[in-house]
Amino acid sequence: MNAAEVDAATKQGSLGRAGYRRSAGSARGEARRRELLDRVTDDLAVNGLVDFSLRRAARAAGTTHKVLLYYFDGVDDLLAQAIFQLRERRIGNALAAWSRSQGPQTLADRVRAVWPALMREQSRVLDQAIGLTMYDPARYAELGRGASQQYLPALLSVCPQNWSDQRKLEVAEMILAVLRGFLVEWLTSGNTTGVEAGFEALARALEREESAGG
Repeated sequence: MNAAEVDAATKQGSLGRAGYRRSAGSARGEARRRELLDRVTDDLAVNGLVDFSLRRAARAAGTTHKVLLYYFDGVDDLLAQAIFQLRERRIGNALAAWSRSQGPQTLADRVRAVWPALMREQSRVLDQAIGLTMYDPARYAELGRGASQQYLPALLSVCPQNWSDQRKLEVAEMILAVLRGFLVEWLTSGNTTGVEAGFEALARALEREESAGG
């Protein structure tokens, strides 16, 4: 899959979540669905995935579980959509941090700019979702499958524009895998010193990679 295919797959996945049959054709119904989803997403960001259930989601949304079942195809569908939305927020925060940086930027500078946004509290929730994917891939495959499709376009966008699509994809995949590893290490061990040292090694490697490409 090249960079263009990654972007197309992401757009297709986003569109697939936008047209649920229970609210399709009704602007009011779609607005209500979005409102409920926002409230559930806010609850997940604060309280995480432990003990997540349809009834907990209903309490967070200020409604009943029957209302949620009208707008969503069960608890797993609701969870997948809320996780998707949390990732979108995380990506938006990261790109906003990059855009606020001043002056010429190397690839390493851009990755340094987005790193703090990736370590915010919602990181714990999103990494819990990856854990669920590994724990029960048959049930929670969607939680993990969509992650790369969401993250890769943003990482591709910070690569030097003169690189080929293949090179952008290779480096973006490397950055994604390494940053995921750092986040898991940070969350599970609390070893911030080691993570910071590893991150700086990644930044130096990206500087060498960009220099090698002229």
